[in-house]
Amino acid sequence: LFGNQRIGIGSDGIGTKAELAERTGIYHTLGYDLVAMVADDLIAVGFEPTNLSNVIDVDFLDPEIIEHLMKGLSEACNFSGITITGGEIAELGNRIGGYGEKMHFNWSSTAIGVLPDELTEGIDGSHVKPGQLVFSMKSRGFRSNGFSSVRRIMQENFGDQWHKVSYDNNLTWGEVLLTPSLIYAPFITELIKNKVELTGIAHITGGGVFDNFRRVLKVNNTGAKLDHLFEPLAFMKKVQEMGNVSNEDAYLWWNMGNGMLFIADEKYEKAILEKAEQMQYECKVAGSITA
Repeated sequence: LFGNQRIGIGSDGIGTKAELAERTGIYHTLGYDLVAMVADDLIAVGFEPTNLSNVIDVDFLDPEIIEHLMKGLSEACNFSGITITGGEIAELGNRIGGYGEKMHFNWSSTAIGVLPDELTEGIDGSHVKPGQLVFSMKSRGFRSNGFSSVRRIMQENFGDQWHKVSYDNNLTWGEVLLTPSLIYAPFITELIKNKVELTGIAHITGGGVFDNFRRVLKVNNTGAKLDHLFEPLAFMKKVQEMGNVSNEDAYLWWNMGNGMLFIADEKYEKAILEKAEQMQYECKVAGSITA
């Protein structure tokens, strides 16, 4: 609590997805992954993200790569309505490793959010009850989670140069796996400010659908029937197939096409779906809450 304003804070990083940029030479999309990890964690408990600071640890400094990273971060923060209020670049020599001969790096951030005036408390699942609807928001790809498993599967199937192998006529595997995260916070914030009462929100990150959504359900010891989730994207299914990964493991490791789940009473269904279409997000009713 800061004065009369409730403040939330969260920290995260892009993990080993950084290696995809080192392999492909494409750096400007990672800002979306960095922002998504912290912004969507904050909005998952009702806090509108407002400010972000970031730290890049490098082995040696490459100003051109840093410029591309900052360009993406700026675009992602503009998309999300977040102000970049600080940052640090630390040159750590051989403490930092990675792929290839160019600059290697780790990237993390901390974001601050405020509780919107429309809320008197954070969204923690305490108002979830049977009969409410579960909505899913479609993801573009693996977001920034489970890449250690993805990279292992790629290495086993294609060898060390897997990122150069063609996925289709337009993209290599390196490019398709680098697909940037879609940031959901602006949409959820808009719902809250339009007085749509959300009772629970799960950002589907490490731990997949099962672990992340369970955190919301366990508060009131409810269950859920999820019979209409988004299907995994085609390249997700291909990775699962190449790695001989069971459905049980796949839905624990990855989001499998569903980047965020949230819960609301049925009376809000029309308003939610109309707002999603207006803001160009793919959202649908994925199931319902059970006893």
